[in-house]
Amino acid sequence: MTRSYSMRGVQAAADRAVHHVRTHLLSEVPGSRLHDVSLDPRFQHRGVDLLWEHPDGQVVGVEVKGDRQPRQATYFLELVSNLEKDTPGCFLYSRADWLAYVFLSKRELHLIPLPAARAWFLEHAARYPLKHTRTRTGALQYTTVGAVVPVAELSEAEVGLQRFGIEPDGSTVLLPALKVRRRRATGLPSAPG
Repeated sequence: MTRSYSMRGVQAAADRAVHHVRTHLLSEVPGSRLHDVSLDPRFQHRGVDLLWEHPDGQVVGVEVKGDRQPRQATYFLELVSNLEKDTPGCFLYSRADWLAYVFLSKRELHLIPLPAARAWFLEHAARYPLKHTRTRTGALQYTTVGAVVPVAELSEAEVGLQRFGIEPDGSTVLLPALKVRRRRATGLPSAPG
């Protein structure tokens, strides 16, 4: 099944995600500054939404994704941004250092080192199903294609993923690492623990 979205809904989710990421990053490194470059053509084609400038002069590129699905435990890693125009997805081309993936309904922020996650995904891509979404912008519509990757599997891949819960006041708290539950050879689920 292909999901459909409006550009207004997509933009509202993106704005909420950026707000959560901004709050978290500025609290992580006191004295740092954040520059929103999402509308700057020089950074759009590089797949960078935010530049995080540390007090020591280091600048870190961040790509932000806001996910509105209420009960998902999966990432939607964008492989094709616009199928009709054959444009690559940001997960493949972004030059950002970090992918900040925000599960808006679950109130979680995941910071994923993008180069390491991309390298891991490319080695294992055949294991993950592809999903299509459609976005309407006025009278036009375009299709995005992404891989559906369980959060626990990318977490277990040891790429340096960090998970944070977003508190009601906007602050964040580090969440424990996830582990993939392995099934026994009998096909029965393994015992919790």
